[in-house]
Amino acid sequence: MNEYEDKNKIDFLAIGDIVIDAFIKLTETSANIVGTPDTPDYKICIPFGEKVPYDDVFVIPAVGNAANAAVSAARLGLNTAFVTNLGDDRNGEDCLDTLRKNNVKTDFVKVNPGFKTNYHYILWYGAERTILIKHQNYPYIMPNIGSPKWVYFSSVNETAFPFHNKLADYLDTNKDINLAFQPGKFEIKLGKEKLGRLYKQSKMFFCNVEEAEKILEIQDLKVKDLLQKMHDFGPQTVVITDGPRGAYAYDGTDMYFIKSYPDPKPPFSRTGAGDAFSSTVLSAMILGKTLPEALAWGGINAMAVVQQVGAHTGLLSHEQLEEYLKKAPADYKAVKI
Repeated sequence: MNEYEDKNKIDFLAIGDIVIDAFIKLTETSANIVGTPDTPDYKICIPFGEKVPYDDVFVIPAVGNAANAAVSAARLGLNTAFVTNLGDDRNGEDCLDTLRKNNVKTDFVKVNPGFKTNYHYILWYGAERTILIKHQNYPYIMPNIGSPKWVYFSSVNETAFPFHNKLADYLDTNKDINLAFQPGKFEIKLGKEKLGRLYKQSKMFFCNVEEAEKILEIQDLKVKDLLQKMHDFGPQTVVITDGPRGAYAYDGTDMYFIKSYPDPKPPFSRTGAGDAFSSTVLSAMILGKTLPEALAWGGINAMAVVQQVGAHTGLLSHEQLEEYLKKAPADYKAVKI
């Protein structure tokens, strides 16, 4: 490879659906919250037949798991591209504009005539949210992406299958490409056996505790056991997040835990925190950091995102992240467990 080709080689290529998020900020007079936090009975209740007031609305284009990851990697200085589908509408144009403004290459973005761009509504109460989702049934095609250093795959519509197998075929043919897999709602619903090739091809794998339990069809295991069982299924390095409690990782030799980076003030919105963490950990690894160092990077970017509205509004640049690292508490580091 000549110097020009090496300079222009894609470091981070994200694959997944893109959406527009409309955050509808509710107040105490808008809804009734019942149940216990972090349990299935925790619900937001809105009465039928009423005119329900809301506080504000924020429309954020070009989000979604993979889109958030692409913006995160680009802001950290990686040569980044994105494979996704858009509708042939103004919302699609807004998404393209946002990606380009964030230095994400859009060569592999397909605009589909006759389709709408994915649009989600987020009922936002305090720092928590409930998302009303609808994904368009795009014709999913695996483009010739060349040989990026890493592919970060996350969250396409359930109707996309067997697109997942086309990606697995491409990775089998191009073994110099590394795969990072962060399954979305529909990938988890398909089941680990159906997507077994992707799990086994993964150099890096990301999910949260609840998702790990669903994937493995096991409950009430310690996180260390979840890490081991997920690793045994195929991924070389497994990272499992546990919300504000921190994150865990296992590279086949050592297990690590890192607590959350302390919030400078109460979280504004938790949307996008997991995407920020996962994509930043991978970006740090691409930039030559060790796994413990990368976990520290991830926690800082996750903290920054929850201080803003929108999944990538608060994402940091490389320089900003380094400044947070310099100011980090002495005990903010990954430790072996």
